[in-house]
Amino acid sequence: MAAEKLRDLSQPIDVPLLDATVAAFYGTGSKEQRTAADQILRELQNNPDMWLQVMHILQNTQNLNTKFFALQVMFTKVLDCGCNAVLSIAGNCISCYAIAEVLEGVIKYRWNALPAEQRDGMKNFISDVIVQLSGNEASFRTERLYVNKLNIILVQILKHEWPARWRNFIPDLVSAAKTSETICENCMAILKLLSEEVFDFSRGEMTQQKIKDLKQSLNRSGNNFCSKEDLPLRWATMVPREAHMGCGGMGKWNGKVSQRTELIRATLSTLHAFLSWIPLGYIFESPLLETLLKFFPMPAYRNLTLQCLTEVASLQFENYYDAQYVKMYNIFMVQLQTILPPTTNIPEAYAQGSSEEQAFIQNLALFFTLFYKVHIRILESTQENISALLMGLEYLINISYVDDTEVFKVCLDYWNILVSELFEPHRSLENPAATATNMMGSQVSLMPPGMVDGLGAQLLHRRQLYSGPMSKLRMLMICRMAKPEEVLIVEDENGNIVRETLKDSDVLVQYKIMRETLIYLSHLDHDDTEKQMLGKLSKQLSGKDWTWNTLNTLCWAIGSISGSMIEEQENRFLVMVIRDLLNLCEVTKGKDNKAVIASNIMYVVGQYPRFLRAHWKFLKTVVNKLFEFMHETHPGVQDMACDTFLKIVQKCRRKFVIPQVGSMIQAEPDAQKREEYLQRLMVLPTQKWLEIIGQARQNVDFLKDQDVIRTVLNILQTNTSVATSLGTFFLPQISLIFLDMLNVYRMYSELISKSIAEGGPYASRTSYVKLLRSVKRETLKLIETFLDKAENQPGIGKQFVPPMMDPVLGDYARNVPDARESEVLSLFATIINKYKATMIEDIPHIFEAVFQCTLEMITKNFEDYPEHRLKFFSLLRAIATHCFPALICLSSQQLKFVMDSIIWAFRHTERNIAETGLNLLLEMLSKFQASEFCNQFYRTYFLTIEQEIFAVLTDTFHKPGFKLHVLVLQHLFCQAESGALTEPIWDAATNSYPYPSNAAFVREFTIKLLSTSFPNMTAAEVTQFVNGLFESTKDLSAFKTHIRDFLIQSKEFSAQDNKDLYAEEAAAQRERERQRMLSIPGLIAPIELQDEMVDS
Repeated sequence: MAAEKLRDLSQPIDVPLLDATVAAFYGTGSKEQRTAADQILRELQNNPDMWLQVMHILQNTQNLNTKFFALQVMFTKVLDCGCNAVLSIAGNCISCYAIAEVLEGVIKYRWNALPAEQRDGMKNFISDVIVQLSGNEASFRTERLYVNKLNIILVQILKHEWPARWRNFIPDLVSAAKTSETICENCMAILKLLSEEVFDFSRGEMTQQKIKDLKQSLNRSGNNFCSKEDLPLRWATMVPREAHMGCGGMGKWNGKVSQRTELIRATLSTLHAFLSWIPLGYIFESPLLETLLKFFPMPAYRNLTLQCLTEVASLQFENYYDAQYVKMYNIFMVQLQTILPPTTNIPEAYAQGSSEEQAFIQNLALFFTLFYKVHIRILESTQENISALLMGLEYLINISYVDDTEVFKVCLDYWNILVSELFEPHRSLENPAATATNMMGSQVSLMPPGMVDGLGAQLLHRRQLYSGPMSKLRMLMICRMAKPEEVLIVEDENGNIVRETLKDSDVLVQYKIMRETLIYLSHLDHDDTEKQMLGKLSKQLSGKDWTWNTLNTLCWAIGSISGSMIEEQENRFLVMVIRDLLNLCEVTKGKDNKAVIASNIMYVVGQYPRFLRAHWKFLKTVVNKLFEFMHETHPGVQDMACDTFLKIVQKCRRKFVIPQVGSMIQAEPDAQKREEYLQRLMVLPTQKWLEIIGQARQNVDFLKDQDVIRTVLNILQTNTSVATSLGTFFLPQISLIFLDMLNVYRMYSELISKSIAEGGPYASRTSYVKLLRSVKRETLKLIETFLDKAENQPGIGKQFVPPMMDPVLGDYARNVPDARESEVLSLFATIINKYKATMIEDIPHIFEAVFQCTLEMITKNFEDYPEHRLKFFSLLRAIATHCFPALICLSSQQLKFVMDSIIWAFRHTERNIAETGLNLLLEMLSKFQASEFCNQFYRTYFLTIEQEIFAVLTDTFHKPGFKLHVLVLQHLFCQAESGALTEPIWDAATNSYPYPSNAAFVREFTIKLLSTSFPNMTAAEVTQFVNGLFESTKDLSAFKTHIRDFLIQSKEFSAQDNKDLYAEEAAAQRERERQRMLSIPGLIAPIELQDEMVDS
């Protein structure tokens, strides 16, 4: 009965009954009731007349789930019938948020596809509802959530329509704002959202041209409206002129000025969003800053005002307005001393303060850091300014002690910048010889001879100016040092010392920044750094300042400055530190206390490998202490002791063991002695090998015994290790075992194939088959290692490659797929890369043996045989690079197989396989471009390659390959545009139109291709993009930016994280940063440097 009543839509639907049905569906009823409710709701949703009930439902229900159901009905109707179908019922709708939810989906996904009249209807509808709700104080407050939603949707429409199709938006907004204070308040919110969308959130969502157009429109609007005499520059108590560029004259109603707190706060918030881009004259050539500073002491507006001042402080330009900045800063400091006296214990006040007071401290940190980043130099001119500057730095240091991670991050970021600025000029005065020795950790010469006058004197004066704050900053860094990754012992929430179970990535990032900051501080004054650290350590030893955290941060700071001092000073400093820590460990009682001290000793000694290498007796003491800690049962101590010991052994290995025997043999200049040494080194494995081979000749089944197989594997591994060290000089040894080794390889391969053929795929997982395959892999690894390490002597290639053709290549072709070793592919890739063109004659044999059978294995899906995939394409690339003439000799069918495999590779979702395929494709294109078969190749594959590259380029799963996609497309379009192709690339038999050039044909083909792939884009947009490709073919940077903008403009990429599209620029930035760090002693810890740089 109830169901039939709901199905009868000839009269207004029974809303309480619908509420009950929706409630039953969402879980309040039994399983049967939920099933019945689901069926009823589906029938209602599919009823073509149901949308007419939406208005009635939204007006009479209080159930959010029922409202959501009504929205779904309306959204379906919008998609089916367009916007006009629902606009007819929208006028009386109480729940504007409901309509907003429906329209948002249309605007987001189908805006450009809608007819012009529907777009206009939607714009007018949204605007009218906003004005209606915000024009009344009561509705504006009660429906604030709905109004905010409508504001967001309006801004989304503006991103499509303004300025081209909605030129009068700003005048309309200004006119509406003059009619009501609440409308003006909401207009401020709209302008703020628009500013944020254009200037803050536009990257990756709009094209560069669209962003540029919107910014220009905002500036033009500001110029047009702010210049009118009847729109005075007033805000807050004299509401801002056009919210500083958008709502001119909004502050007056009937000649009166608003005093409403909400409006003033909204205006300040909007002004904050505008300050980053409005013309500077509106800020500095008006009473704006003075008015802001008047509002700063008022509690109701203090935080918003401070945010505005912070935005002004962050502006970067020439020194034209320096006087205004100095005046603003001095007035601000006077007012700040009244609000927050310098004697205030800021960390304590922050801990006990309200949320508003805590926000003030956070905003204050932002103001100081941003002001100093840009304008600190202008405060260094007069004594009055210097006093205000030093007071501000004192405030910032005190704020840095606040127990809030985000506040400390803000402060730390600036401290890192400041000390870097103080250090860099001194480093730039170094001589080249000093710079060359920096990477070894030598002392930086801060004041070279002859530089005391002139620039050197200025640098010395600036360094002395900040000496006081820098000394306090060193203590701050020591007291708040973050935990390094190497420390495994932490204090839990109960105050117990336990082993760390999960790394905190934020803490590790913070440690790296603090370490870099302390390195700079150490370079600026080594003596003060040493004095403060040793002084704090002595307090630990005396018990005056003993706490776990204090000792931890101190030792982490000591370890972090490794490599920043000259060796002599570092030796003296470290001896005192280790001595005091060992004494502290002896005199301190308690298991947890000793565990904390032990972890700090291990961390510190692990950071100074240069000191340990230079002092064998001290190294011996440290190692003995580590052995003692290894027997400690406290959680984490054993692990950390083992980690530290391993680190020391790696960095000081030549203090523990003699040089490798292989390296000694290689260093012997006498060939006869060298061969004798090798023979003596390998006598035992060789004797065992000959013994096994001798017994196998009498009875081949002897090789099937698992103990014998393990012995063979061990012998081969030994040979591989020696071959790695000896390279070419390993030739006598491998010649002795090579042919027998191939025979063993063949026999084991046959056993594997037989086992898999009889036992099926599961046989490959048995221990016996795995053992046999290990011998095969080690055989291939030994041969590959020797050929790779050996000098490029043609005789070696002729001696070893031909005998491998059948035992290795033939065996690979004959085997069942599960028995084929991927190492065969990497072996022949190594051989081709080593012997290059001399392998051309062998390429057909290699191709015949591995190509077809491997391709069948890896093209069935994207998951099976992952090792074969990558190594197969690496082999193909080696052939294309060094043996290209062999590819030309392939039949057209074989070449098609090659190209199909390359396309299949770069379509793979596995990044390394896709990149290998793209690099191979670029190699092939480059080779064919320079060959006599250029026209024939491009006529056959040009369009296929272009189509496939665009397919992966526009697929979000392949974003990491963006750089290579661009290079391929640039190559193709250059070929078409330059005239390098002398014959038509289109098929005259199927396309009779006489194109004037290949470029014209490719242009038309590309437009058709993209128009089909992106139906949401207009023909004009696609044509403009394709024309841009041809115009920028000679400029890779412009070509890349043009494609990147196109992808962002497309719907597939607009809502994605597009950082992979900027990966190349990010990689270049990382490399520049690495080179900078290498040039500064200690900035990269000695323990992290490459062995050849630190091991002596």
